[in-house]
Amino acid sequence: MACPFQQSAPSLNPAVLALDWLLGSWESDEPGEGSFPTIPPFRYSEMLQFTHVGQPVINFTFNAFHAESKKPMHRECGFIRLQPGTNRVAFIIAQNSGLVEIEEGELTGQQVTLQTHALARTSFSKEPHVQQISREFRLRGDGRLEQTVSMATSNQPLMQHLHITYHRSS
Repeated sequence: MACPFQQSAPSLNPAVLALDWLLGSWESDEPGEGSFPTIPPFRYSEMLQFTHVGQPVINFTFNAFHAESKKPMHRECGFIRLQPGTNRVAFIIAQNSGLVEIEEGELTGQQVTLQTHALARTSFSKEPHVQQISREFRLRGDGRLEQTVSMATSNQPLMQHLHITYHRSS
């Protein structure tokens, strides 16, 4: 019986060609830093993967690990879409914490800047609840990818939460 799935690598859909600089696997060289007033500061390593299957979306997975113990910490997965004919970009994200979000923003060259558009969470999610997230990905001149994430909760204003840089591993 023939496999119904395509065996050869599909071409990148023209609708997401402007995001081709993200494609591949990325790993943090040095630990990233996380902080927020309600938790102790921490260091983490992270692996990102941006892939496609020929559809007008980029698929992604983000896996964070404790910098010293290497224990899994945080996971996110989802899809990136571009509004046709514009520089408007949307990330659709599911987190292992029970948070689901849509972040929307702009693609400018090799930089994506995003803000919360919608949030949903499990009914039993831990408080304080996340109220807003802003995120920026930027491909630096040295070829490294940089991510900065800011967050607001029900008891803290929007402030930087995470910062990390990655090198392309494949």
